[in-house]
Amino acid sequence: MRALITNDDGIDSPGLAALAQGAVDHGWTVVVAAPAAEASGTSAGLTGAGGAGRVAVERRELPGLAGVPAFAVAAHPGLIALAAAQGTFGEAPEIVLSGVNHGANVGRAILHSGTVGAALTASINGARALAVSLDVGLDPGPRPHWDTAVAVAATLFDRLTELPAGTVLNLNVPDRSEAGPPKRTGLAEFGAVRSHIQNGEDSAFTLTAVTVEGELSPGSDARLLSEGHATVTALNSVTEDPHLDW
Repeated sequence: MRALITNDDGIDSPGLAALAQGAVDHGWTVVVAAPAAEASGTSAGLTGAGGAGRVAVERRELPGLAGVPAFAVAAHPGLIALAAAQGTFGEAPEIVLSGVNHGANVGRAILHSGTVGAALTASINGARALAVSLDVGLDPGPRPHWDTAVAVAATLFDRLTELPAGTVLNLNVPDRSEAGPPKRTGLAEFGAVRSHIQNGEDSAFTLTAVTVEGELSPGSDARLLSEGHATVTALNSVTEDPHLDW
C-alpha cells in the first residue's frame, strides 16, 4: 500500500516520525509530507503560504527514516492531502495516516482539527484515512508515549485496507506506556477539553483551552478516553443530508 503520513503539528513533530516508522515497519511504501510550521486548528483549509497560489516545498530527511521521502510544505494539512491526491509527492496514496497529534481529537470539535481535516480531505479524494491522536491533556508530561499511539494504530492498519475507499477512522489513545485495543464509539458533544473565547474590552478576544466541567456523555469517545481506553470512531465526510425536511 502507498501511504502518505501527514499531521498538523508540523514536520518536526516526533509523533509524525513515529507514525511514519510504524507504517514503514508494516511494510507500506511511505511518503511524509507535513506543514513546515505548526498548523493546528486549521480543519480542512486549503491555505498555503505562497503568493499567486504557489506553495513552497522543501525536501527533508527525518531522524531514523533514511530513504523515506519527506517534505516540509508551507501549507495546511488539508491542502497537503489534496496535493498528494493529485500526485505532488509521487503516485497518489491509497492510505493517509494523519498524526500522531499532540493532544486528543474527540467530540464534535474534531470539525476544527487539522489532523482530522487532512483525513477527511484524503477521503473525498478516494483514499482510506486514519487520524491518530495522543491524549496528553492540558498538562502534558515531558515524554509523550508516541509508541503507544503507533502500536494501537498499527492494529487497525490491515482492517483499514479492507474497508471501502473513502473510509475515515478517528483514533484517540491515552498517554500511557500501554493501551488495550480501541473501543468503537461515537462522538461526544464536547471533549474533556474545549476551546473558550474570552472577550476583551477593546473588541479583541482571546482563545484558550479549558477543562469541561460536569459529566461527559456515557459511552462517548471523550468519556471512554477519560477512563483510559483508546477509542476509534468512523466518520462521514461532507455529504448531503437526505433526512432533512424543509
